[in-house]
Amino acid sequence: MAIAQPSRIHRNQKSASDRLLMALKMRGPQTSVNLGIGLGITGEAARQQLLRLEEQGLVLSWSEVRGVGRPVAIWRLTEAAEGRFPDAHAQLTVDLIATIRDELGQSTVDTIIGARERETRTAYRRAMTHCESIEDRIAKLAEIRSSEGYMAEWEHTADGSYLLAENHCPICAAAAACQEFCRAELSVFQAVLGAEVTVEREEHIIKGSRRCAYRITPTA
Repeated sequence: MAIAQPSRIHRNQKSASDRLLMALKMRGPQTSVNLGIGLGITGEAARQQLLRLEEQGLVLSWSEVRGVGRPVAIWRLTEAAEGRFPDAHAQLTVDLIATIRDELGQSTVDTIIGARERETRTAYRRAMTHCESIEDRIAKLAEIRSSEGYMAEWEHTADGSYLLAENHCPICAAAAACQEFCRAELSVFQAVLGAEVTVEREEHIIKGSRRCAYRITPTA
């Protein structure tokens, strides 16, 4: 899987705890052993870090039976931990949307989102000027989205399609209050990736999924 990370993230500058939280954010619930492998530390070292994070209310675990043997502990982020990731001034944005809708009507909200959609589409296309293949465009889109805080990654799947996943939504509160943002996002992805593919949303954070994920299927 190809991961596009913001340029400001430098692993050697992040503490083990921060890296554990990031791993859980990017990959979802995991065992301490798998987390340790990903971070290059032992499973026991990862478990000790997780216990400290649990004391801070940032992670929690449950037991799960996997085959023969003792149950294993599966760790995930808590809502408090989710709050450590960018939210793009969530409450202010939600309040502004509500005020515009109440004072000027839904049509004004639609006009604003439409303008934002056009600007985003133009900016993304400009960034993809030198991307010749579908794969190049998908990789560039993941890079752009990560730079905007979406923690995006992509992969070429066995059936020939592509999967673009966004492990964080920095405008989640605004999107929940105004789902036109999500519609516009899907429209932009389809436009910039081109008529050679179809783009479908398979997972949606505001509907309870851990991430937003998009299936990108070549039409030919």
